[in-house]
Amino acid sequence: MNLETYYEYCLSKKGVTEHFPFDEDTLVFKVGGKMFALTSLTKWELGAPAINLKCDPDRAQELRAQCDDIKPGFHMSKIHWNTVSINKDVPDSLIKELIDHSYKLIFKSLKKKIQQEIENS
Repeated sequence: MNLETYYEYCLSKKGVTEHFPFDEDTLVFKVGGKMFALTSLTKWELGAPAINLKCDPDRAQELRAQCDDIKPGFHMSKIHWNTVSINKDVPDSLIKELIDHSYKLIFKSLKKKIQQEIENS
């Protein structure tokens, strides 16, 4: 997966916005004002891309046990976030599935009114 594919896939989801809330390097994707995916642009440039994604805690443990390139979230809650190394042993199809999972977890946590506004936009 390249940066453009990742970027376009995240932005293709309903109600998603992009931000740089921490610095000029950390690209954050949000839905309803809440983060669901973030990455360092510098790491992509250096050839070591990784993304942080929210994950159900039980599934997060399973994924980490199955894949060496899925680790507890770097600079995030280790229970609820995973860091997924890109272009290693994690197939693009699984990365997209994990992006979807993260998006859905955050979307479901939003107030019903915000969910409806996003769905109707």
